[in-house]
Amino acid sequence: MCGTCGCGHDHEVVTLEQKVLAKNDDLAAANRAWLAERRIRTVNLMSSPGAGKTTLLERTIRDAGDARPVAVVEGDQETRLDAERIRRTGCPVVQVNTGAGCHLDAAMLRTALDRLDPADGCLLFVENVGNLVCPALFDLGEDAKAVIFSVTEGTDKPLKYPYMFAAADLIVVNKLDLLPYVDFDLDACREHVASVNPKAEVVAVSATRGDNLGSWYDWLAIS
Repeated sequence: MCGTCGCGHDHEVVTLEQKVLAKNDDLAAANRAWLAERRIRTVNLMSSPGAGKTTLLERTIRDAGDARPVAVVEGDQETRLDAERIRRTGCPVVQVNTGAGCHLDAAMLRTALDRLDPADGCLLFVENVGNLVCPALFDLGEDAKAVIFSVTEGTDKPLKYPYMFAAADLIVVNKLDLLPYVDFDLDACREHVASVNPKAEVVAVSATRGDNLGSWYDWLAIS
């Protein structure tokens, strides 16, 4: 409770959060300029755990072939398991472990870029920590945000996490191959997305089976 105005808000906490986000935005702007100078298209991939981000990345890297070089920054609280999966595709990758942190920020990406040294003109994926809340708050300096969620998570996901879906440029509904076996309404999902983000494109894919990946690749401009 604020002792000054009795409004029920902790002004010190709000001010601190504003300062943290402002500093992050400054660092993100520097990242964006650095990436643009090198013609690197950067996509921030966000999802809840288990939505299939890494599987989609593996498939994308292999299907991209020689169309465009790809590099990856992997974000996880612990382990290097996802980075090892990406490394086995032959793609350059750097792991960032956040410990107790639930998201990547612009400073972490800056450090990762220095280690990764991605090639000029490449397509850079930043696989954020699996979380549908915190990553939406932090600009990394990316060109676009893509939110991935699967049909196993429920049709109402965009309504439960509106800020995340409102921040996205693209919504990828994954695991389309499981649609016959779960209670998921794709048309209703599109309506829910439109209610929180009318500008976002929605594509439904199966990263494992390959369904409709052409739409994903068209958005990435690697087809």
